[in-house]
Amino acid sequence: MAPAAAAKPTGESRWYPADDIKAPRKSKAKRSVHKPTKLRSSITPGTVCVLLSGRFRGKRVVFLKQMASGTLLVTGPYKVNGVPLRRVNQAYVIATSTKLDVSKVDVSAIDDAYFARAPEAKKTAEDAFFAQASKESVVSDQKKKDQDVVDASILAGLSKDKLLKAYLNAKFSLTKKDRPHEMVF
Repeated sequence: MAPAAAAKPTGESRWYPADDIKAPRKSKAKRSVHKPTKLRSSITPGTVCVLLSGRFRGKRVVFLKQMASGTLLVTGPYKVNGVPLRRVNQAYVIATSTKLDVSKVDVSAIDDAYFARAPEAKKTAEDAFFAQASKESVVSDQKKKDQDVVDASILAGLSKDKLLKAYLNAKFSLTKKDRPHEMVF
């Protein structure tokens, strides 16, 4: 007969635990508390900001409100400098000291879902291979109407000051000549 297998002790292990073994961390999914991004004190509704990146970099825009996601809702207005209603991260704007009155602008209907793209139909590999060119995105009529409503209320305030309209239309840029002069002692 074969000897009986040695019974494994049910209590403590044979070796001491290593000191460098750490307890597993708690899952981040359990503690996903969303803190809204704190808005810079220099950015208030009506502040004219300069965009630093993206398609419209160098353009001056008017800040309207902060979205739930923490991004800023800005507009050109579109009829002045061609910048539509957009969401922008506040890290990519410079706030200027120029302010506009935007108290009559109603942007309560515009939220993060307003900017969500419609899901596309799944393509097979064959369809993707024979696709001619990517189709151009078309702006919906509702977004055009919303842009016109927002522009109309901002342009009413701009009509009083023609220099302010020219200021928003001017592009912002810096060159090497614009850097501060070095002090020589």
